[in-house]
Amino acid sequence: MLALIAGRLVQIAVTLFLVSAATWSVMGLMPGDPVDLALMSDPQLTAEDAARLRALHGLDRPLHERYLAWAAALLRGEFGHSRLFAVPAAQVLWPALGSTLVLLGCALLLAGGFGVLLGVWGAARRGAAPAVDAVTILAQSTPTFWLGILLIILFAVELGWLPAGGLAEAPGLAEAARFLALPVATLAIGNLAGYARHSMAAMQAELGANYIRTARMKGLPERAVLWGHAFPNAAIPVVTILALDAGALVSGALVTETIFARPGMGKLIYDAIMGNDYNLALLALLLAALVTMLATLAADIAQRLIDPRLSR
Repeated sequence: MLALIAGRLVQIAVTLFLVSAATWSVMGLMPGDPVDLALMSDPQLTAEDAARLRALHGLDRPLHERYLAWAAALLRGEFGHSRLFAVPAAQVLWPALGSTLVLLGCALLLAGGFGVLLGVWGAARRGAAPAVDAVTILAQSTPTFWLGILLIILFAVELGWLPAGGLAEAPGLAEAARFLALPVATLAIGNLAGYARHSMAAMQAELGANYIRTARMKGLPERAVLWGHAFPNAAIPVVTILALDAGALVSGALVTETIFARPGMGKLIYDAIMGNDYNLALLALLLAALVTMLATLAADIAQRLIDPRLSR
C-alpha cells in the first residue's frame, strides 16, 4: 500500500508539472497580455509606459523563463495576485474550493447512496430492473440547467420553502442546509443514474456467482447475502465511478453554480479565463487537477481495502 501511495504521489507531481507547463504555454501564446488590456482601458498610457510595465512584471522575458519563475514562486507558497479580483489569488481560491467541495460532497453522498440502493434493489428483486432502468434514463436525460430552474420555480418561487440561490449569510448548519438543498438535489439527480446502473450490473453478476449460492445454501438471511457477501465485491466499480465524478464535478459544476449563484471552482475557472486572469485560471485548473488525482488515489486505496487481492 505504501509503495502504491508513494508511486502515485510521484505521478501526481509529474502530471501537475506537465499540465502546468502545457497550460502556461497555451496561455502565453494567446494574443495580448494584461498590459495590452491596460492600454485599451487607459488611452493616456504610452508605449514607453507599456514597456516599463512589461519589464516590471517580467512580461518581456522569454516564455520558459516566466514559467520557471512562476513555478519557483508556487513551490515557495506564493500564489501571486489575481488581476480580475484585485486581491491575492489565495483569497479567491480557497473559499471557492471549499464551497465546491461542500456542494460536491453532499451531492455525491446522495447520488451514490440512493443510486446504490436503487441498483441493489433492481438486482435483488425479480422484475425490478425495468423500473430502475426507467428511473435512470429519466435522470440521465434531464438537462441540469432545466432541472435546476424547475426546482427553483417549485420550491423557491411557488412554495417559498427554500432560497433560490446564493450563500447563507447567517451562521448555522440549518441555514446552510437550506441554501444547499436545491443545488445538491440538482447535481445528485443528474449523477444518480451512473451509480444505479453500475451497481445493478455489478450486483447481478455477483448474485449469479457460486459463492452466493453457497451462502444461501448455508441458510444465511438474504440481507446478509446481499450486503455482506455480494455488495463488497460489486462495490469496486462503483468506487471508481465515485472518484471520476469527484474530479469532474470539482471543475465541471459551472452550470449548477451559475444557476444558483454559488461561488465555486467551476465558475471561478470560467470567470478567470474570460477575464484574462492567467495566474488565477492556471492555479484553479491545477487545483482541480490535484483534487481529481487525489480522489483517484483514494479510490484505489479503497478498492484494495475492499478486495485485498488487488494488492497482489
